[in-house]
Amino acid sequence: MSATPNVNGQIIGQAHYATRAVLERYLARTGTTFHQSVALNVAADSGTGVDRGHLVSRMTGSLKTDDATALATIAELTGAALVEAVPGDECRIRLTDAGRELHRSIRTEVGEITARLYDGFEPDELAVAGRLLTVLTARANAELADA
Repeated sequence: MSATPNVNGQIIGQAHYATRAVLERYLARTGTTFHQSVALNVAADSGTGVDRGHLVSRMTGSLKTDDATALATIAELTGAALVEAVPGDECRIRLTDAGRELHRSIRTEVGEITARLYDGFEPDELAVAGRLLTVLTARANAELADA
């Protein structure tokens, strides 16, 4: 039996890509991309609507992508009638009924996937991993901001 390796970028990356692949397999069945699912999450969390600039900022910040990619994703969701401009406030975006239903379905499936993947870990193990990854992310974001 091999020893458990210490956490490093390769281990974190492998975990990220493996879990993302599980999610993307489900998303593909819904016709939704990973970027679209992130945008739907932000829009859903906003309730009555999210400022388009804030949505773009959240997407570029979390996905490490550019404004053009985020705007294209929003345009895809708009074209699919999953999001729409808030009437009377074209700068704000909200989920449509179809968008809310898709988001609800994705959230349910993500909850089930998460339960399977995280099964057997103690709460203190998850807390330590969460702290490590949060600090690591903050440090990497600081490095990127300095560039």
